[in-house]
Amino acid sequence: MSEEHKYCSVLEGKLALPYQYFAGRLGSRFIVSLRDAKKIFGVKCNSCGKVFVPPRRTCERCFENIENNVVELSDTGEVVNFTIVNYADRHLPRKPPFVLALIKLDGADTPLTHIVEGVEPGSVSNGMRVKAVFAEETTNCILDIDHFEPV
Repeated sequence: MSEEHKYCSVLEGKLALPYQYFAGRLGSRFIVSLRDAKKIFGVKCNSCGKVFVPPRRTCERCFENIENNVVELSDTGEVVNFTIVNYADRHLPRKPPFVLALIKLDGADTPLTHIVEGVEPGSVSNGMRVKAVFAEETTNCILDIDHFEPV
């Protein structure tokens, strides 16, 4: 053992870090809307007109409280960027390969990250029009939109 590691002790093992995520009042409302009404909503800033999805409490430009300015959004939009996930991990929602895309919904100014299916991963392109497909069995999370598919 080197001199600099003389007093180091190494214990092999695993460390579990369980946690809970609290979506808050606005985030919970967004998820419940996906689950119960199969509707996607965002929030709109009255000052600059920017529409955010997922919704947030404050406009990033104006710093105005916008949590009560709810607007219903279309379930269609376009892919503005994407990646193809080629590795498996127990935390991923799909088996590889699958497409994870930034999707700008019609009526929104910010993109939503989600899965694109119904097309070969190599055939996805920026500008591709897609539509939300809602899950038959709800999970009370963003995966209540099961995926997006080309229109």
